[in-house]
Amino acid sequence: MAETPAPRQTFNIAIVAQNGRLQYEALLFAASLRRAAPGFPGRLCIMTPRPGPLWSDDPTPDDTDVLDALRDMGADIIGFENRAFGQSYPHGNKIEALAHLPAGEPFVFFDSDTLITDNPMRVPFDFNRPAASLRREDTWPKPRPQGPDRAAIWAALYRRFDLDFASSLDPAHPPDDWRHYLYFNAGFFFYRCPRIFGALFLRHCLAIRDDPPAELAGQTLAPWLDQVALPLTVHALGGGRDALAPGWLDGQTSCHYRHFPLLYARESDAVVALLETLCAPRAMRQILARHAPIRLMVLEGGGARARALFDRQNLPGTEAAIRKRLRAAGLWMR
Repeated sequence: MAETPAPRQTFNIAIVAQNGRLQYEALLFAASLRRAAPGFPGRLCIMTPRPGPLWSDDPTPDDTDVLDALRDMGADIIGFENRAFGQSYPHGNKIEALAHLPAGEPFVFFDSDTLITDNPMRVPFDFNRPAASLRREDTWPKPRPQGPDRAAIWAALYRRFDLDFASSLDPAHPPDDWRHYLYFNAGFFFYRCPRIFGALFLRHCLAIRDDPPAELAGQTLAPWLDQVALPLTVHALGGGRDALAPGWLDGQTSCHYRHFPLLYARESDAVVALLETLCAPRAMRQILARHAPIRLMVLEGGGARARALFDRQNLPGTEAAIRKRLRAAGLWMR
C-alpha cells in the first residue's frame, strides 16, 4: 500500500496593493488564489502602504470596491508605514511590509502582478532555506569597460556583509557569465519568518543605498536595489538557487506576468484562459474595467492582437525586444 504523503506546512501569502494598477492586480491575484486553492489554510495578507512624509501622494488603495471584494475573498488588509523608502523607491514596499506580517510564521511574498495557477500547498517548500525567483535577465550589474568586472562587484558586496562569496557561485557557468553569480528576480521569495527575513533584507538594502562599496561606482541601483540585496539576504540565511525544485513557482503554480501586454505576448494558452476566466464575471468586469490596461487588453480584445504578434516557441531573446514590438504596434501599456 502506498504511503500517504505528509501534509505540507501551512504558510501565509503576502502581496502589496496601493492606488493605481497594483490594487487591480491584487484583486486578480486573490481571485486566482481562491480559484486554485479554495481551501487554502494560510492567510492572504494584502499589504497597503499608508500616507506619510515619504509619499508625495496618498498611496492607499482608493477603489473601495476592490477593497470590499478582497475582504469578501477572505483577505486580510494590513496597513504599514514607510520609514525607509516610500515615493523615492516604491519597490521598497515589499521589504518594509515584511515587518508587519505574523512573526515566526512561514510566508511566501509574491509581486502583485502574478497569477496563481495551481494549489500552492502542493509546492515542496523548505521554509528553513529561503529562495527567490530565477525568472530573471541580465539586468545588473552592467560592468564598465574600464572595470571593475562582475566578479569584483559581487565580491565587494559579499565582503561588505561578511558573507562567503565562493559558495554562492554556480560552477555550471563561467565567471564571465552573469548566471555564475547568485541573482534573483524579486517576484517571489519565501522563508520561515518574515520579520527575520525583512530585517536583514532592509539592512542590506539601506547599506547598499547609503554607503555602497567603491566597486559599485557608476552602477545604477534604481530600480535594481532590491534585486542586488536579495541574493545576499537569501545566501546569509542559508538559502540559494537550489532551495526550491524548478518548475513550481514561475511554472506549474504561479505566473509572474509583469504587465498585461507581456502576458498575452509570451505566456501559455492556459494562463491567458485563466486571466480571461477571472475577468468574466460581471462584478469583476465592472471593477477591472476602471484599469485601462485590463480594459483594453482583456475586455476589449487588445490582448488577442498582441498575442498574434508573437510565436511563443520563438520569442525574442529579451523582454525589451518584446516591449519594442508591442510598442510599435501601439499595444504597449502598463
